[in-house]
Amino acid sequence: MDGFRILTIDGGGIRGVVPAIVLERLCAEPELASWLDHVDLFAGTSTGGILALALAAGLSVSTIRDLYEQRSASVFHDTLFDDIRDLGKIIGADYSIANLQRELERVFGDRTLGSLSRRVLITAFDLDNKAPGFRTWKPKLFHNFPGSDSDAEQLARSVAAYTSAAPTYFESVDGYIDGGVYATNPSMCALAQTQDPRVPASERTLLGDVRLLSLGTGRSLVYIEGDRHDWGYLQWVRPLISLMLDGTNGIADYQCARILGDRYFRLAPTFPPGREIAMDDVNEIPYLVDFALSLDLGELVGWLRDTWVDLTP
Repeated sequence: MDGFRILTIDGGGIRGVVPAIVLERLCAEPELASWLDHVDLFAGTSTGGILALALAAGLSVSTIRDLYEQRSASVFHDTLFDDIRDLGKIIGADYSIANLQRELERVFGDRTLGSLSRRVLITAFDLDNKAPGFRTWKPKLFHNFPGSDSDAEQLARSVAAYTSAAPTYFESVDGYIDGGVYATNPSMCALAQTQDPRVPASERTLLGDVRLLSLGTGRSLVYIEGDRHDWGYLQWVRPLISLMLDGTNGIADYQCARILGDRYFRLAPTFPPGREIAMDDVNEIPYLVDFALSLDLGELVGWLRDTWVDLTP
């Protein structure tokens, strides 16, 4: 039985170390040693987009894990001068995107999306499409499938910066910001891509042949107490960002589960009550490593064994 296998990875900043370690642990399972070789499409948002591009570029999961553990501090490096200039967090981004871009250039060099060994789909948001008569902002899905809308000529390091330019954390890059503003979980975007009529028929697949594994980066248990909240801009702005990210994340999970049934698996680990981990809190990396190493992957291993590795490569 043949099939089309998709691996998607959520956004989450330094929490990307969680799926990186999950991938490493899965590859260490004797019966799953080559399971990543079967992936037809890697899709990701923000930190998940970097992971997806790195995997499609042929980096080993252990190398990717090391990048998170060893290089995150340089990406999320701030200075007192920058804090003063930005009035803390009131104006200006927290970090310079140049820090991230240096790391991305070191990892990806001059690779283009078209030169990658596997298909990728990476989310970003275009702040200005510059279309005459219909100028607007819009979601943008970068991919290397053939077809009229292919982005095969785009540099992987540029696309990785676009998808990671999270508002308030980094400045925009070439007019793009983090795809997490509409698809923290890119699973539904990836599934839709397999059905895009602009892709040549030889590259499209039947919906019934799709197997999709979706990896989260860890979520916190968050709620707003009370039955009535007569709030304005200042009260809503902070919780609204998290609320929208969690909302889009959950709806993609719901949609894929309803469409694909048991051909879909979502690993979305939850942190203990009261534990919130910010996207840029590099001091939490040791905890995230321990958290990822302690996850029970038994159900996921069984699903991969039964629905993934037994398919004809």
